[in-house]
Amino acid sequence: QVQLVESGGGSVQAGGSLRLSCAASTYVYNRYCMGWFRQAPGKEREGIATLDTYRDTKYADSVKGRFTISRDSVKNTIYLQMNSLKPEDSAMYYCAARLYSGLNCPPTVADFGSWGQGTQVTVSS
Repeated sequence: QVQLVESGGGSVQAGGSLRLSCAASTYVYNRYCMGWFRQAPGKEREGIATLDTYRDTKYADSVKGRFTISRDSVKNTIYLQMNSLKPEDSAMYYCAARLYSGLNCPPTVADFGSWGQGTQVTVSS
């Protein structure tokens, strides 16, 4: 199983930006679909973005046009650039990996087997 460590969370005002990072313990990009998820208090964990081995991306409607998932293969790191943040984006954000090298990798929680510990994002109005 791949180990994942997130960083980059924090507090920001509405309209601001943050970039989350996820460092993987091994080279993942030719075998794993990578994803970002979030969970707010009292809510279920939701998938917000994925990046498959073909570099195809998928986004939840709630973040489309504001968030961008990307990778740096040399650094073995996945990023989530978050712009135009809203208070409803406040949550614990998790990076995850799915052992899957094909196309069509939607951000479905149950499909992902390796998870990081999470990083908190708080957006104030």
